[in-house]
Amino acid sequence: MDPFNIILGFNVIASFGANFSGARKGLRSKVIAPKEKPKTYLQTLPLVLSTISLIAIILGVFQIFTIGYSPEVKNIRLAGLLAYIIFSWIQVWAYKSLGEVYTQEIMILRDHKLIKKGPFKIIRHPQYLSQIVLDLGAGIALMSYIVIPIAIIEIPFLIMRAQLEDKLLQKNFKNEFSEYKKRSGFMIPFIG
Repeated sequence: MDPFNIILGFNVIASFGANFSGARKGLRSKVIAPKEKPKTYLQTLPLVLSTISLIAIILGVFQIFTIGYSPEVKNIRLAGLLAYIIFSWIQVWAYKSLGEVYTQEIMILRDHKLIKKGPFKIIRHPQYLSQIVLDLGAGIALMSYIVIPIAIIEIPFLIMRAQLEDKLLQKNFKNEFSEYKKRSGFMIPFIG
């Protein structure tokens, strides 16, 4: 098996395990009545695309739906692998930073707090930026003709989901969110 694929496969397992604690906290949103929860396809579609991407990444580790690995693309694949590893752990950091307010759905909890620590000090949506970069990175590292198109399709939906979250946070945190927005970027530091 290809060494890049082995490293990527181990990182999938490690980061999935690290994200499990965040997902466990996210399950509380199924039990607790939210203060506000918009009804929109953005609640599920980006999650479905991310799940399909994860399945395609796992298949890509076993060289299913990939093109041949020629020596000419080794450096490009290495760059994709590094992007995947770095941003998978930034995503874990983001979920851990959210702590008790982490949910898999777009909502405001009754005891919701505006999180401004960890990667949220710099950008408001590090989890979505991470999802975009890690999926593109994995697709490039694996040379997957399935993962890359899914990642590209995912981009506008993750951006729209982040915009909806911004509107919801603005509505519920008013001045506190306005001040936070002035000091943080949307998905890229200092922009948006």
